[in-house]
This record gives sequence, C-alpha cells and structure tokens, in this order.
Amino acid sequence: MTKITTPQAIRGTQDMLGEEAQRFGRVVETFDKVRRLYGFGRVEVPVFEATAVFARSLGETTDVVSKEMYSFEDRGGDSLTLRPEFTAGISRAYLTNGWQQHAPLKVATHGPLFRYERPQKGRFRQFHQLDAEVIGAAEPAADVELLVFADQLLRELGVADGVTLTLNTLGDAETREAWRAALVKHFEAHRGELSEESVERLAKNPLRILDSKDKKDRPVADAAPVIDDYLSVEAGAFFDAVQKGLQAAGVDYVRNGALVRGLDYYRHTAFEFITDRLGAQGTVLGGGRYDGLIEALGGPHTPAVGWAAGIERLAMLIDQPAAETIDVALVPMGEAAEIAATGIIANLRRAGITCDMAYKGNMKKRMQKADARGARFAVIIGDDELARGEVALKNLTDGTQRGVAIDALAQALAG
Repeated sequence: MTKITTPQAIRGTQDMLGEEAQRFGRVVETFDKVRRLYGFGRVEVPVFEATAVFARSLGETTDVVSKEMYSFEDRGGDSLTLRPEFTAGISRAYLTNGWQQHAPLKVATHGPLFRYERPQKGRFRQFHQLDAEVIGAAEPAADVELLVFADQLLRELGVADGVTLTLNTLGDAETREAWRAALVKHFEAHRGELSEESVERLAKNPLRILDSKDKKDRPVADAAPVIDDYLSVEAGAFFDAVQKGLQAAGVDYVRNGALVRGLDYYRHTAFEFITDRLGAQGTVLGGGRYDGLIEALGGPHTPAVGWAAGIERLAMLIDQPAAETIDVALVPMGEAAEIAATGIIANLRRAGITCDMAYKGNMKKRMQKADARGARFAVIIGDDELARGEVALKNLTDGTQRGVAIDALAQALAG
C-alpha cells in the first residue's frame, strides 16, 4: 500500500495553539475593547479584491505591487489579489457602498493579510494586522484621536515602555511639491554617491531615499533638504494642531524628519511607534493621513487618516497571558452519572459558569485533569449521590466537600 504523504504548511504561514494562540487572542481582545472606548465601529471587507484596487492605491511601482502581491486570474478571467493591506479595501467599500453618508466614518478591523515576502522572525506571508481608520474628516483632531487610541492600546497591552512614537509632517500638496523638487535636485547632484536602488527610486519615488537603510545612502539622505523649509502656512498650522493635541492628551512623541510615506496621496501627519525590543529597530504600529487615496480609486476628494499594527509583533511583546482556567470540573462515576453529568454541565454553562468534563478515565485521572485545568471546584457524581438528587461539591483550594442538591448547584457555585 502506498504511504500517503501529509501535506506541509505553506512556507510563511503559521499554526497556533496554546500560549501563541492566547497571546494572539489577547492582542485582538484588547484592541476590540479600546476601539469601542473610542467609538470605532467594526468593519469587515473581503480577503480578495480586484487587483486594480491595490495597484491604483499602492502605486504600480511599489515593491508590494511589483513583487509581493498574491495575484491570480479566476475562472472568469478577472485578475484578483489577496489583500496585502486593509486601507485600500476599506476605501473601495466606502465608495461602492455609499458610506459617504456616514462621514466622518470611524472604523476598525483585524484579520489576515498576504504578501510574498522572505519569511523571518515576526514576518510571515500570511500575517495579521489591527487597523483603524477615520474617513471623511479633514480636521487634525482626527489624527490626534487615532494617535491617542494607538497609545492607549499599547498601554493596555503593557508594551508602552520601550516603544516610542515618532512623528512627522508631509505637508499639503503645495508643500510636498516644493519639497519633492528640492529633494530631486539634491539627490541628482549626488547621484554617483547613491546605491543602485536609490538611483531607481530617484525617478519614481524620491522621498523613499530619505528612509533608505543602505549605509551608502545615509550621508546624502541625512544632508537632504528638510520639509520644514517648504511648509505652507496651512500645513504648518495643521502640524502644530496635531502636536498640541498630543501634548494635551499626555502622549509623548519625538520628531523624525526622515519619516516619510512615498506615495503621492499621503499628506500631513505620518507616524510610527517603534521599538528595539524585537532585535533590530522595528515598527509595531504605523500610519498617516492619506487625503488623496479615495480620488485614486475614482471617488471625490475625501480626507482620511489611519493606522495599522502587526498582531504577531504585538503578541511577541506582551507578557505571557495567564493560562485559561475553568471554574468547575465534573467527575461522573458510572454510566448513569455520565448521562446525568451531561445535563448538569449544560445547565452550568448556560448559567455562565466555565466548566469541563473529561470524556473518560477513572476518578483519580479525572481529578488530575481538573487540577491541570486550574479548576476551583470538582462536582463528583456517583450512584449514591444520584439516588439522593444531589452531587458532592469539592473545593479544590481547601479540600472541603459538601452535598448540594442538583437543582441548587448553579446557585451554590455562583454564591
């Protein structure tokens, strides 16, 4: 008989159980709690979209579009892409569903994203992000609210220490145009000193040279013109309002003039929460204002701002969550007791009491399982107890035991 080969997990994907799954769940639960505090409604968008959604919104020349997207032709001949990020799909949904009527729309979501990257620690091909967006608000107060939301999330997760908010402005269209022209002039003058990749970027995306990690580029990038010299009065006032809002909310930040977003639709605020607790300095949460994105998808001018955070990265930073425990373990002895216990455990769970029952085993094995699950009580049911219409309720903390009527059990456990 031919041996069946078990298929392996696809490279860059992950299976989670136990502590890893608990860490992941803790990040998501905390995010859901904080988004409700800030009035961000839950939104769901498809895992795949027409390829044009991402090609237009992320820019044909970006690495994500040209090298990293999982795109495929479906049976109808349409080009589809597994989402590499959330913002484009949410923006598409905003337009195609007529959600403009809800503007300013505050929404949040989380789930899997897909990029064909080289897998490494904390980086996967199917990875997961938290995402929060405010669509249809041009006011700096929206940027501030999102930043304070992000700061509170990190505090509630217990990872705020060792994480720094870095902040920059990309100005308005007028500012950005003037700054971009000055950058191109500067980089052209030092073309021979730049890396091959930066020379390529010079034609397509010169702002990205500013955050190049190539040591060869750093002297030229560090000497580049700064955006503050080109800020329009309006752009300066906007950035000032964001900084004052953060100060009023007690959120610390540092200015990083090299923090950029390469695509033309980004405006004003750009930010990253960074840490070196995962080895090389890494971003745990980042975002900015993207006032031109919805226009790039064929919609009217719509101001918007948002951020995303990697769930896996945050899960690596948090303290180990406490193991999930149960209140009660049921220990039935005999066939009649097994049947009775099935009814009892169903009623206890309906009453909101967490309980479990081993499927088999003698009393000693079942009691060991109760201890392993961290149960506070054991409910022991045998033929004698059944004949009296009661159970033996054992307190596993102090070892005391007493008889309790079956129909009074939930009340006794809740008391």
